Amino acid sequence: MNRTTLSLIAGATALAAVTGFAALSSPDAGAADEPARAAAQLPVQRTGLLCPRPSTSDLAETTYTSFTPVTKGTKKEGEAALEPAAGRPAADTGAGADDDAQADEESNGEESKDEEAEGDEKSKDDEKPKADAKPVLKPQDPGRPAAGNVSGGEAPALVGTAEGRFAPGWTVQQTTEVTAGTGRGIQGVACTPADTEFWFPGASTGEDRTDYVHLTNPDDSAAVVDIELYGKDGALKTTVGEGITVKPHSAEPVLLSTLTEEKQTDVTVHVVVRSGRVGAAVQALDDKLGGDWLPASADPSGSLVLPGIPEDATAVRLIAFTPRDADADLTVRLASPSGLITPAGQETLHVKGGMTTAVDLGDITRGEAGSLVLTAPDGSVPVVAAVRVLRGKGDKQESGFIPAARPVGTRATAVDNTAKGSVLSVTAPRGTAKVKVTASAGTEGGTPASKTYTIKSGTTQRIEAPVPSGAKGTYALTLEPESDTPLYASRTLVSTESGVAFFTVQALPDDRGTVAVPEASEDLSVLQR
Repeated sequence: MNRTTLSLIAGATALAAVTGFAALSSPDAGAADEPARAAAQLPVQRTGLLCPRPSTSDLAETTYTSFTPVTKGTKKEGEAALEPAAGRPAADTGAGADDDAQADEESNGEESKDEEAEGDEKSKDDEKPKADAKPVLKPQDPGRPAAGNVSGGEAPALVGTAEGRFAPGWTVQQTTEVTAGTGRGIQGVACTPADTEFWFPGASTGEDRTDYVHLTNPDDSAAVVDIELYGKDGALKTTVGEGITVKPHSAEPVLLSTLTEEKQTDVTVHVVVRSGRVGAAVQALDDKLGGDWLPASADPSGSLVLPGIPEDATAVRLIAFTPRDADADLTVRLASPSGLITPAGQETLHVKGGMTTAVDLGDITRGEAGSLVLTAPDGSVPVVAAVRVLRGKGDKQESGFIPAARPVGTRATAVDNTAKGSVLSVTAPRGTAKVKVTASAGTEGGTPASKTYTIKSGTTQRIEAPVPSGAKGTYALTLEPESDTPLYASRTLVSTESGVAFFTVQALPDDRGTVAVPEASEDLSVLQR
């Protein structure tokens, strides 16, 4: 289960402490008859994001883009930084040295296993932190994006923190372009908060794939992680997938094919953190079909939306998994620009409990952008899902992934956009909705622009998003729903290299910029002395 809710509760507690107020039940007998007071939405005061190590290719060019939307009610003070994970000093708590020593002892056994499994391959993130490690970019004031670049395979995993006015809705995008070799193409991923559980349907241990689970630990103590693999017949027998230790302020790439001898095309990866917390993402690299990042699916649910399948997709493969013992019969529909349609011959998908199920949907979009909507008849059997998308033909094919997404919520942001290289798709599967889209200034100048769009019920719309006037550099797009109808969205980055249509798709969930804080019923500021 995703722990974002717990993080929001912790944020609310912190906000209450800062303001010196708290909501308590009154001991008076008549207090129970008072109506409940509505919770206020207040800006978060601190945000953390993790970016996996982008690539080991010498041909890689990686861009990091940072943006914080303007949020009412924020403080004037604050700061933000995006730094190498291995370069961050441990907090001075008096226990850091002991924790590190214990982490070293606990990791000895796992390190020897990893060395046997991966041969001479060694993550550069395990090197000692460099004293002169510098941030890859300097985040700008809210409303202004910032960008930084790293060439070659030297870029490490990154840990980002933002406080005060920089925190609400802080968004960081990592975009890598590899021009040739295994995994060539655009590999894009939005940096995410640390968590304790992740589901990745769509990974592979096949001969033509080199898939890694990247684990990043931002904390001062070691994290202990289990990696479970599920194939078409159930759980795969793994050798070193349990008790993997990720040292403090470090990153660990785990090659899936070293965890099991079974070679399967469609695998669901389940990452469970026993202690601590990590960031996790799967990097899927194909010998012939390029590569991309596979982000975690939304939490298991009886209703899922996979937004923004490109209109020129030549092949779409749906992968689904249910962690329950019971089977799930999913209704498969495509939210097209004209409404919900049922693909002929693929009306339902039977997912056996504990087994990964995959089906080829072909060129399901047929020239129009669409989103998959999956529903279980009674919603009682939770499912995770993702699609692998191919564009192009023959030896010029390129692959990307779209996992089941969380809704846009209050606000969502996509960064690293250009007028000709970005495509925005928005779907409203259960009712007509309105959404305001704002283009920020560019990283090198320009004037913001906004426009409101109506998304009809059951449709996916490819939006011609506004472009900042006089824009220079890349810019951010911020989505703000103006109705209560759930919206799902994704952004696609595209480019062409040597005739190959490179692309990457990122879903746009709520940016966690605000937290609900109950109205104070009693002033406890006297207790803050």
